[in-house]
Amino acid sequence: MHTDSKTKRKTHITTEHGDIKAERILAIDIGGTGLKAAVISANGEMKSGESGRVDTPHPATPDAVVEALITLIEPLVKTPPTHISIGFPGVVRDNVVRTAPNLGTEDWRGFPLAKAIADRLGSVPVRMINDAEMQGLAAIEGRGIEMVLTLGTGAGTAFFRDGELMPHLELSHHLITKDKDYDQYIGNAAKQKIGKKRWNKRVERVLGVLAVVVN
Repeated sequence: MHTDSKTKRKTHITTEHGDIKAERILAIDIGGTGLKAAVISANGEMKSGESGRVDTPHPATPDAVVEALITLIEPLVKTPPTHISIGFPGVVRDNVVRTAPNLGTEDWRGFPLAKAIADRLGSVPVRMINDAEMQGLAAIEGRGIEMVLTLGTGAGTAFFRDGELMPHLELSHHLITKDKDYDQYIGNAAKQKIGKKRWNKRVERVLGVLAVVVN
């Protein structure tokens, strides 16, 4: 991957298909609540009118999610994308899902989601990483040790050192209290149950704990 060190904007992506200019990137975000997709340019700007969202199917089996994604992105790929990027809520290794805690089924373990999507769209070059790591790449400054915390259906975490992604720890499933992990403590279900004021205090506590862990 060739990167402008000042802006961290990707301009070309080297894949098994060769060095292809990233002109139309189909960006897919998979969540426990919703599936989102948009077509973006090489510098991350969204193409006008080329985005969409649908609810995540339940049960969220691999086949059900793939079919929902294909329906979602069909209107966006009338002009074929040059690349596909996928953010997935779990551990990902080499474009293959290893865990999917917020999707509620063990069927995801070992599922080659990136290949499944690429095959349906004509073998477009595709890469998939953890969703918090993907979001973190867009947010970090690229200096020193940085940690990104995302809040949604669950809590996502990503670590970076001088702009380089560190191994994924899936920290959201570590315990923050005696009987609750980060997902259960500050995930969307907890926010709905205890109210925004108490939830904000929980998030503040988590940030303090993570600051100690990271430093």
